[in-house]
Amino acid sequence: MFKIVDKEFFSENVVRLSIEAPRIAKARRAGHFVIVKIGEKGERFPLTIAGADREKGTITLVVQKVGVSSRKLAALEVGEYITDLVGPLGQATHIENKGTILACGGGVGVAPLLPIVEAYKKAGNRVITVIAARSKDLIILEDQIKQFSDELIVMTDDGSYGKKGLVTEGMEEAIAREKIDEAMIIGPAVMMKFAALTTKKYNIPTLASLNTIMVDGTGMCGACRITVGGKTKFVCVDGPEFDAHQVDFDEMLLRLNGYKDLEKKADSDYLKSSEEKGR
Repeated sequence: MFKIVDKEFFSENVVRLSIEAPRIAKARRAGHFVIVKIGEKGERFPLTIAGADREKGTITLVVQKVGVSSRKLAALEVGEYITDLVGPLGQATHIENKGTILACGGGVGVAPLLPIVEAYKKAGNRVITVIAARSKDLIILEDQIKQFSDELIVMTDDGSYGKKGLVTEGMEEAIAREKIDEAMIIGPAVMMKFAALTTKKYNIPTLASLNTIMVDGTGMCGACRITVGGKTKFVCVDGPEFDAHQVDFDEMLLRLNGYKDLEKKADSDYLKSSEEKGR
């Protein structure tokens, strides 16, 4: 059992949790993720580790309430426990001094981007970070990202904060000004698809941290399989980071949407049940 020791809401639907997990905190590196389960019969789902404190023995997860499992996790309070937490999983980000890094995060993708930006900066890189969301209230971790960025560009779809536009427009702004040696993109699949197309135009090597459906997280179930460069890969053991220009994002989007109707029904039933219990 893994105890929640701190909790902070970034917005109505996005929450940061600090969790006691000393062994994971000690072994974790930028890019690693965990598999979480809430309740004995809960589903297993992945979350990238947004931070870790080795001395305190805690890890940080940022959760967006989008379905039943994420709502159950976000509803846990300080002092309560997560049933199962397995990790660190996946391949850590390969960090070295490459020159100028363009780090791009969309929505809650900014959370897993934070430790990567920190690691790139500490390795001596110049880091230009672009973070984007639909509106001001959905921008998260701005101050923390800014701490490890030489430049921060904030984009919002509605122009309520930063500059009006999509993440790709912020990327184009940076690319037009200086040579980019490598890009890192994390966020919704459709955002990563178009961010990858943007960097491909300029022949900028680009990594994407993928957020596929996962079950066991060890490469056995095959739920997270994707096509990269015409070959089948498993995000949980081969990734989560891949050459963004080689990823078949259209296939990935189809697989992510395969259970949408069932997910929506389950979420609707859960919210209805929660309302009835609250009466």
